[in-house]
Amino acid sequence: MFVELSHDSQVRRQTGNVTLRRGIALGLLGGLAGTLVLDLVQVGTALVLGYPAYFTYYVSGITAAGFFSNLGLYLTGDVLLGVVIRYVIGLGLGAGFGLAVSRIRAFHTDATKRTLFSLIYVAVASQPLLAAAPIVMRSTWSVDETWQWFVISFFIHMIYSGVLAAVVNYGLKRPTTTLRV
Repeated sequence: MFVELSHDSQVRRQTGNVTLRRGIALGLLGGLAGTLVLDLVQVGTALVLGYPAYFTYYVSGITAAGFFSNLGLYLTGDVLLGVVIRYVIGLGLGAGFGLAVSRIRAFHTDATKRTLFSLIYVAVASQPLLAAAPIVMRSTWSVDETWQWFVISFFIHMIYSGVLAAVVNYGLKRPTTTLRV
């Protein structure tokens, strides 16, 4: 009588165990990558439309300064403040997305659901921020300029959400090695 033992190593995909730390880390990384891509696209779009390259940073900085002045905090540095605010918001949205992915079991293994959730999450989260710009600045923008602001920003934020989802999906797709005896 003899027993044959065979050891097969098999590579399997993630089976649904996404830790909180891993979800938030991937979300932060996706938020950073998404913000970098968003900035490149927005600077290019501003230049094509005849605005200075720093236009979106300026609008973000003025909006943030106006918002915080209503709370009694007076901030300066229009463009620099805009850069800081944009990256803080981008990282925060990414971390929130990673948190949701790690806590909602349906997102653990389904990349399509994560991607659709990313699109909805960013679209809903960005609308109040986009609306704040013309309100806080007490804008003299025409209706056409305001409409252009919302439409272009919406599509650019969809690019952000696509990059965010792609980074998180890639990070969760990383194979794990298991030993089957």
